[in-house]
Amino acid sequence: MNLPASVLSILLLMASNVFMTVAWYGHLKFAHSKPWLLAALLSWGIALFEYLLQVPANRIGFTTYTLPQLKIIQEVISLSVFIPFAMLYMDQPFKLDFVWAGLCLLGAVYFMFRGG
Repeated sequence: MNLPASVLSILLLMASNVFMTVAWYGHLKFAHSKPWLLAALLSWGIALFEYLLQVPANRIGFTTYTLPQLKIIQEVISLSVFIPFAMLYMDQPFKLDFVWAGLCLLGAVYFMFRGG
């Protein structure tokens, strides 16, 4: 199955963001009583997988998207991954602010993808 570069890039960025979110915030749930250095080392180990996906995602995506478009795609994916993570894994309540932030990002997407 040959996926278009635009789709493959987004799929890799989605997977990368799962690792990124876990690396950045996952330790807050299970390692808060451990030394910060241990949490940092564990996070770096997880982040390795983020980078193994993120670097090719951006290289592939750059063949289809502009640099600003790649960045805003990453931000939308980041929020899309973070909200379920925060609610399901970190037991954070749903807030309407999540919706408003998402709508603001949609506005940013519009400006990054409009012509001219």
